[in-house]
Amino acid sequence: MTDSQAQEGDLAHLVDARGRGMIVQLKSGQRLESTHGIVQHDDLIGQTWGVEVRSHLDKPFTLLQPALDDLLRTMRRNTQILYPKDIGYILVSMGIGPGQHILEAGTGSGALTAALAYAVGPTGHVTSYERRPETLKMAQSNLGRLGLEDRVTLKGRDIAEGFDETGMRAVYFDVPNPEAYLEQAHAALQPGGFYGCILPTTNQVSILLAVFKKAGFGFLEVSEILHRYYKPVARRLRPDDTMNAHTGYLVFARRVNLPETQEED
Repeated sequence: MTDSQAQEGDLAHLVDARGRGMIVQLKSGQRLESTHGIVQHDDLIGQTWGVEVRSHLDKPFTLLQPALDDLLRTMRRNTQILYPKDIGYILVSMGIGPGQHILEAGTGSGALTAALAYAVGPTGHVTSYERRPETLKMAQSNLGRLGLEDRVTLKGRDIAEGFDETGMRAVYFDVPNPEAYLEQAHAALQPGGFYGCILPTTNQVSILLAVFKKAGFGFLEVSEILHRYYKPVARRLRPDDTMNAHTGYLVFARRVNLPETQEED
């Protein structure tokens, strides 16, 4: 078999005629049960990606390799997860790439953790802190389902105690009061390192901005990403009725040593 064919152990995205998809890990002898009928995994293994397969009820599915977006949308969660529109901008803005070791605080259900692990590749690593045991357990399960657990170290601890890691290239926070942990973030980052976080309201962002520079951070950025889909029909191309609007304010900074007397713009 080649990379163009579905293999045992692969994650597969089966999409029905209405565009609704299901993610399964292909295992010989198992089967997928749905309202459109049963599909045997053995009938999928060895098939070329992109082909149409049919259930025992003769209902069609398209066999696709899942994108990271597909995997994150189907992830089990007990907390709000970041949307792909935010995740993509975070990865680009913080320069996340292969071979890096990235630090995260606030694992949640593991959506951003998975995206970070995907981006750093098999030679990189992600260390993520989460103080809630039940949430950490779900994140561990989600990462295992995606086959990314070997790239991630999960630590069940309050970040008020500080991080074990130092000299990190990037630190990302998804916590409600990030201003309380800027000292810990500064100590973990290498000079010039990237800091990022997400906050839902403007007053929380204002509190953070007020203390950034005294904590040794500069080059501040606050942004919001809005994403709108269009109906992909040539004769009536128009926006969808709903859109991914406000999900949070993305805040970025760099570790620097600025004089405390420097005035704000």
